[in-house]
Amino acid sequence: MKKKAPPKPADAGEPALPGASRRPLQGEKALHEAQRSENDRGVSAHRTTAWPLALASICLIVYASLYPFADWRDQGISPFRFLTAPLPRYWTGFDVGSNLLGYAPLGFLLALSALRSRRVSWAVTVAVLAGGLLSLAMETLQSYLPSRIPSNVDLALNTLGTWLGACFAWTLEKTGAVDHWSRFRARWFAHDARGALVLLMLWPVALLFPASVPMGLGQVFERLEAALADVLIDTPFLEWMPVRDMELQPLVPAAELLCVALGALIPCLLGYCVIRTFLRRAAFSTAIIATGIAASALSAALSYGPDHAWAWLDLPVQVGIGFAALLALVLLPVPRRAAAALALLALTIHLGLLNQAPADPYFAQTLQTWEQGRFIRFHGVVQWLGWLWPYAALLYVLLRLSGREPQP
Repeated sequence: MKKKAPPKPADAGEPALPGASRRPLQGEKALHEAQRSENDRGVSAHRTTAWPLALASICLIVYASLYPFADWRDQGISPFRFLTAPLPRYWTGFDVGSNLLGYAPLGFLLALSALRSRRVSWAVTVAVLAGGLLSLAMETLQSYLPSRIPSNVDLALNTLGTWLGACFAWTLEKTGAVDHWSRFRARWFAHDARGALVLLMLWPVALLFPASVPMGLGQVFERLEAALADVLIDTPFLEWMPVRDMELQPLVPAAELLCVALGALIPCLLGYCVIRTFLRRAAFSTAIIATGIAASALSAALSYGPDHAWAWLDLPVQVGIGFAALLALVLLPVPRRAAAALALLALTIHLGLLNQAPADPYFAQTLQTWEQGRFIRFHGVVQWLGWLWPYAALLYVLLRLSGREPQP
């Protein structure tokens, strides 16, 4: 009688048949977990949101440092003279805080992106060097702007702020908080969520710019029309511009309600593009709407004073926010691609409604106060975010719909 050959060990090199079951070898589970951890780290290194946010931070610092970009000229002094100039006699706590806090996010994001990439050994040093060089370039260029005064104290505070932010990132990395965020992100969001996450992180900051309609971002039609007319004022092309027969009229309460509702719903739909599960979408939409309300209240407090932080929350706005919460609840089960399509529709209607409304006189007076007061740098930063955020979101959902959606 022919003896049966003994079964081959499971690790003999021959792949198991589909559906075959076996007990894992000793140490195999730990090895699998280690490999998965390394793969997750590799994904996070290439898809971290820290690097695009760092680029956005650099752009905002450049804008805030060189605003208003006018009257450039050589003032007959060395652009590096400020390095050896005496220390200024007068300074304010606001100046110190703004110079420190303005560069701290940059240091944090640069160090975090370096730590996540696993390619830079001295992440804090590289981040501080980059922040210091950026500050040196900005202070040097300010020598050619009569409205700005370069300062060695500003350079020192900017570099110190970069160092503080980088050290905070290093501390979070060493204590495991960054890995915890990476695991949280892997559980909650799709692996292609970087673009949506960047937009969602910038949305509350964009809301700090005073808006004529709460949650209304991207109201640029009147400004673009006026700017284009100024450019073409002495040219025959001015007659080619379309001329409106009547002035823009304020939104009726129903249109304002819809505009507020869509403004609050759009970030929810962006989140639905990259969040899979029902319960996580519900928690996210609740948190993002609450964040939008808090950011709008902070904007009103900065613009009109703390006593008027909730003056914007009138009846149409309350109903609009409630309607947005209801729509976010109803749309929880939609597929991710359908959420992107609905976000595109909501953005189109929202921008169309918002740009049919004029800026009211109180809103224009608020902008003048921001532009002439101590918030001039902060105004310049969030102004562009408030204008451009919905158009960046529009581009994002268009690209998401035009390409093949990656598999989860």
